[in-house]
Amino acid sequence: MSPASGSEVQVDVEGRTLTISNLDKVLYPRTGTTKGEVLNYYAQVSPVLLPHLKDRAVTRIRWPHGVEGASFFEKNAPAGTPSWVRTHEVPTTGSRSGKGDGTIRFPICDDLATLTWLANLAALELHVHQWTVDAKGRPRNPDRLVIDLDPGEPAGLHECAQVALMVRDALAERDLGCTPVLSGSKGLHLYAPLPTGRGSLDSDGTTALAKEVAEELMKEHPDLVTSVMTKAKRPGKVFLDWSQNSGSKTTISPYSLRGRERPTVAAPLTWDEVEEGAADDLALEQLTMDQVLERVAALGDVFEA
Repeated sequence: MSPASGSEVQVDVEGRTLTISNLDKVLYPRTGTTKGEVLNYYAQVSPVLLPHLKDRAVTRIRWPHGVEGASFFEKNAPAGTPSWVRTHEVPTTGSRSGKGDGTIRFPICDDLATLTWLANLAALELHVHQWTVDAKGRPRNPDRLVIDLDPGEPAGLHECAQVALMVRDALAERDLGCTPVLSGSKGLHLYAPLPTGRGSLDSDGTTALAKEVAEELMKEHPDLVTSVMTKAKRPGKVFLDWSQNSGSKTTISPYSLRGRERPTVAAPLTWDEVEEGAADDLALEQLTMDQVLERVAALGDVFEA
């Protein structure tokens, strides 16, 4: 039974005691999805979500009054952060920490208790960098490259799927594989794992590589692909956003909710599904949290290593 609005309950999450509030507050008015249902989603999806958050500084977008209300980005661990939440002072550009030393104290979400604490704060979206931190909180070189496929109307997921196959081939020519993920918004994200350690690319190097692929495909397919950020140049084309590889930029984590009208999710796909979407303009759609939970129950994490 759901507690009355404004009430609080204490729950034990893997040995941590958390105070949860407003379980019946509607966060997605269009679907009537409540905060309790959001918490339940994150609890159920945590076995496949947490590996994607592990050792990554997490930036949150919070909707305290639901997705039809105001939202705000939050990088710093907020006042009242439990002492057991793992945090690190991470050197960063554009710091608003007020310390003048170019660092932000980020939370690291690597367990269910921390994930539950964030969801209780209405942190619907969890965004992470392409790099992880070491034991001292120092950013390592990126362990992946990401390209965001953003369609300009009237282009949609069908066109994104076609371009995703081109990006897959372009990366394969560079001895890189990649995995497709629905963005939960309009397009697709493609993740390519990178070798780490001595001689690995830094964020400038991965940004340059992603931009190289985007510009190459724009030259080969100018009617469908653009690497230019100017929105006026995007109608009917798929923008290959290479900039999210910058050390200061983040991308929505696989399996995170989105703060859209419906509770859609950044959902990993198989390449068979992308190929079907490229052939049939009705084959792909953004998936809701209920659909994603059904997929995970049936398939596990389809995100390829």
